[in-house]
Amino acid sequence: MQLVIELPSREEQLAFNRRRWAEVAADPTLAALPYKIETNAHGNILMMPPASGGHSYRQSRIQRALEDTLGGFALPECPVSTIDGVRAADVGWYSEERFSQVDGQIAFEIAPEICVEVISPCNTASEMNEKKKLYFEAGADEVWFCADGGSMQYFDRFNPNVPIPNSALCPDFVEIG
Repeated sequence: MQLVIELPSREEQLAFNRRRWAEVAADPTLAALPYKIETNAHGNILMMPPASGGHSYRQSRIQRALEDTLGGFALPECPVSTIDGVRAADVGWYSEERFSQVDGQIAFEIAPEICVEVISPCNTASEMNEKKKLYFEAGADEVWFCADGGSMQYFDRFNPNVPIPNSALCPDFVEIG
């Protein structure tokens, strides 16, 4: 038996995400929660536990290193509108040129060139693989995973299932420890 799931077009999903994310962002009850919030394709809210100190530290170090090395804009909790709702990359790096295409959007409809996920103990490999695919589908050029100890794993859109030795966009990036 084959399962076929019909999805709306990318344009229809982005329009839905735009409306739903505006509702989520305007809800003071949700804003007061200590959780990271995302949505799925149906607009249902997904909540992740609050970040640990180590997670926050690695996120901050990556953000700073990207801006220091590449310039542009490294955004924490970067809301990316995907075909499966709005996902928040721990850090998203935009060049000035690409950011000018999304500036003013409530959830960015073109992914940053680099989407970084800092792996938490509750994250599964399946979940991270799904997020990687969603970021690439939304236009990311690279997706990085930062492990608990600070080691990095890099993927590019040309061969998204095979790690590459280092970032092509930021070859001077060093692991943060």
